[in-house]
Amino acid sequence: MTTNNKKLTSEELLKSVIQRIATGPEMSKDISRLEAKEAMTAIFNKEISDIRTAIFLIALRMKRETKDENLGIQDAMIDTIKTINIKTENLINIADPYDGFTRNIPSSIFILPVLAELGLPAISQGVESVGPKYGCTHHLILKLHGLDVLASQEQVKERIEDKKIGWGYIDQKIFSPKLYELLNLRTEIIKRPIITTVEVLANPLIARKNHFITGYVHKAYPPIYLMLARNAEFDTTLLVKGTEGGIVPSLRQKTKVHYYKKINDDDNVLEIDPITDLDINQKLRAVQIPESITKTKKSDKIETEVNPLDIAKESLKLGFEALSGKDGIMKDCILYSTSLIMNHVTGESLTKCKNEIEKTMKSGSALKRFKII
Repeated sequence: MTTNNKKLTSEELLKSVIQRIATGPEMSKDISRLEAKEAMTAIFNKEISDIRTAIFLIALRMKRETKDENLGIQDAMIDTIKTINIKTENLINIADPYDGFTRNIPSSIFILPVLAELGLPAISQGVESVGPKYGCTHHLILKLHGLDVLASQEQVKERIEDKKIGWGYIDQKIFSPKLYELLNLRTEIIKRPIITTVEVLANPLIARKNHFITGYVHKAYPPIYLMLARNAEFDTTLLVKGTEGGIVPSLRQKTKVHYYKKINDDDNVLEIDPITDLDINQKLRAVQIPESITKTKKSDKIETEVNPLDIAKESLKLGFEALSGKDGIMKDCILYSTSLIMNHVTGESLTKCKNEIEKTMKSGSALKRFKII
């Protein structure tokens, strides 16, 4: 960074930035996109102490990040991501919350083999465990299943291109080691830093058309995510107001999905009713954690009283049943979210998508794909 014709060192830059963004709720000043990128790049390159890094991230959060600050941090993250091209027409990139699930049994990992069976290759991305929730993640479920969750990008590429598989998982530790190395510091920070917002938008495998799918809770996030998705060069994006911030909506009430289908198009929003639009009628909003699972004392690492590993075991059990065609709330969760994704990517009606997905699940063909590890 150059100021008054003087090239600043990384330490000088961070000092200047912190002096501006960490001066209280009324006096703090915003920084430019370039300053945010260069500050975050210096952090990724380990040119900044952990103390100053933590102050930088906390100050941005307390000040509230601007559009340019979000984009600058993301620009730096994009530079850390290793990318490879894959030979598929479409690739659906699913990013459920990196910090996992603690209040319900997750169902979204089983969407991937269903999409693949329908000719829509899909990947999930994430980490094994991260705060603030330290819940049950896709990584944990798939590791329990026996999948190599630390497979190389080339190995994941082979799975995606294999017509008999067509789905895979890629870990942050593999596609962005520099980002992954900040996990311990983020644990010490406790509160959600800006990294939590931008990391889900990683785009490590590049097909001809790349579709980004993620969830949200708070209404302020859709325009931010849509902006960042365009910056990450996703061709289309679908944001689902889902349970625990995931991509599976509540089964007992209407939900809103935000999207764009071309990078240069306007943002759009659609309201979906599970009963009238998809004939899904459940009294529960999601798959509940059964009482039979032994509860333990909460700890600093686990927000829930139920161990994430026990949640993962239950998820696999119910997921296998759903992919075998068994009716129930797990099947409806998978059916609902997959219908939204298929409708978004293909443009086919929700009813047609639902019927095709239901037929696929009853046949057991998606389960066969899921079992190939």
